[in-house]
Amino acid sequence: MKKFDAVIIGFGKGGKTLASELAKNGKKVAVIEKSSEMYGGTCINIACIPTKSLVHSADNRKYSNTSKEEFYTNAIHRKDELTSVLRDKNFHMLADQEHITVITGEATFLSDEKIKVKTAEEQLEVTAEQFFINTGATPVVPPIEGLEVADLIYNSTSLQALEQLPDKLTIIGGGYIGLEFASMYANFGAEVTVIDSNEEFLPNEDRDMANEVKKVLEAKNIKIVQNSKVESVRNQEEGVTVSYKEGDTLSELYGNAILLATGRKPNTENLGLENTSVEVNDRGAIVVDDTLKTKAKNIWALGDVNGGPQFTYISLDDFRIVKDQVFGDGSYTKKERTNIPYSVFIDPILSHVGLNERMAKEKEIEYKVLSMPAAGIPRARILEKTDGLLKALIDPKTNEILGCTLFCAESSEMINVVRVAMEAKLPYTFLRDTIFTHPTMSESLNDLFKG
Repeated sequence: MKKFDAVIIGFGKGGKTLASELAKNGKKVAVIEKSSEMYGGTCINIACIPTKSLVHSADNRKYSNTSKEEFYTNAIHRKDELTSVLRDKNFHMLADQEHITVITGEATFLSDEKIKVKTAEEQLEVTAEQFFINTGATPVVPPIEGLEVADLIYNSTSLQALEQLPDKLTIIGGGYIGLEFASMYANFGAEVTVIDSNEEFLPNEDRDMANEVKKVLEAKNIKIVQNSKVESVRNQEEGVTVSYKEGDTLSELYGNAILLATGRKPNTENLGLENTSVEVNDRGAIVVDDTLKTKAKNIWALGDVNGGPQFTYISLDDFRIVKDQVFGDGSYTKKERTNIPYSVFIDPILSHVGLNERMAKEKEIEYKVLSMPAAGIPRARILEKTDGLLKALIDPKTNEILGCTLFCAESSEMINVVRVAMEAKLPYTFLRDTIFTHPTMSESLNDLFKG
């Protein structure tokens, strides 16, 4: 039996940051990660960092003299080198600390106070005063006939390990993950088809913005099939064929690879939560209160596993909440977290914060719209990335920014500037009149808010 002050299950952003904070305060901490390939968590190993490395490489293929096949293979190798370095750095960042023990093994709760950990060498029992679950999310596998026996089926993790560029890539799912991979692989030179079950393209976005995104993707020769349900998949020659219904019409599509981009679900299976007071909802997410505490008084859940927005920076903010509960006055909770931004790394990048027109209308919030095309930005012309649209919603009474959507190059940086202004409750004129360096994409906020 091993005893610790705190046990963190999962090496994700929130968990690893919390481990260091607990150790700094003299706590004896165990961090349990079931795979040595996941030290550092989802972001640096299979999500944000490797995919953005590939996005960056794909964006630069036009400057290469090598074949698209060789360029793609080299991009995969560069991505692997990057994640390997970061994984090792993250391991030693914790393992080298005096008060932290990293255990590679699978944890299962036996009770609210005890877990068993199965490692490659042994099975041991561990007790602690506090447990923090940070096990992330895992891809959803849809119930499609033939999927379990078909070859060349990938998810967002396994496709990144494919060293040979598929000539024809079929993506099942038209959400943000599917579109990010569609844009990336089209830039690598693959022929891409997206099969989307939604009647409308990007249904959560305003129609003008969604239409602009679709136009840009289709200009990359990405075929987008709406309102379609995949019926089955089967092996055929050296590829795989998808049968799908587009409305009432049954069609078939042959490809060299299929990407399942049908969402991610909280990774709670095999945790033994049935042996605890912890509850999960109908989507498999751990139920937490605004302080991220579960129904068990000594167990918290951080990151994707608690059903919140699936972003690394939200996992980090979850750490801030827990830190304030453990070491602070407990005043910072989920209630204080507003205006969460996001970026989708298609080409160009789609970023958003706050309300769009659809949400404002649903909430019956009065607004006025400012917008401008990305083609009017000098920096966009320098970058040769003139596609896109910039749009903001303003409260006509207070002049505060209600929301902003930026579909343009480098919008992932720009959206953070807008979010800071929103959080500070500054009028839109602050960004209209702020001095930005030139030529930059950020200075376009002068023009957008001048509208």
